[in-house]
Order: sequence, then structure tokens, then C-alpha cells
Amino acid sequence: MLIGFITAVHILVCFFIIVVVLLQSGKSGDISAAFGGQGSQTAFGPRGAASALSKATTWSAVAFMVTSITLSINASRHTTAPSVLQGIKSQPVKTQPAQKPAAPAPTQK
Repeated sequence: MLIGFITAVHILVCFFIIVVVLLQSGKSGDISAAFGGQGSQTAFGPRGAASALSKATTWSAVAFMVTSITLSINASRHTTAPSVLQGIKSQPVKTQPAQKPAAPAPTQK
């Protein structure tokens, strides 16, 4: 039950990271910044949005890492076989002896 909860939190964090990253503006700003416009018509103002979204990105990245590590540790503990190829015996390779190369034909002048 706990792993189901962690998986649900992990999926929610994934969607949240996608939304937060898509809401952030790039370093160069938007198209109006290319023509000298102000271009910062956000609810938080030009600096507030960057810091709030940066903090949200940082904390969601931390939550993503923690849930990822937790799920991977749980998956590694509950495997039945340590390897996919465990129990498969390798067959000996059948090889033929190398052929002796043919002698070059004598050249006529």
C-alpha cells in the first residue's frame, strides 16, 4: 500500500515538474523582448515569477529524486532473480579451423 502511495506521488510530481518547467520563461525572454518590449506581464512580476517558479522546480526535483530512489530500491529488493539470464546455460560455440590461404599464382612476364 505504501508503494502505491509513493507511485501516485511520483506521478503527480512528474506532472507538476512538466507544468512548472513549461511555465518558466527562457533566459532570453519572449518575443517582445527581442523588439525591446517589457514582456513581463505575469502575475508575480518580472522577478517574483522567476524565484517562485525556481523554488517550485527545485523542490519538485528533490521530491522526484526521492521518490525515484525509493521506488528503485523497492524494485531491486522484490525481484525474484538477480538477472534476466540467470539459469540459461550457454552453448559451446562450434568453430571450424581456419583455412590455409591459397598460394598466389606465379606471374608471367
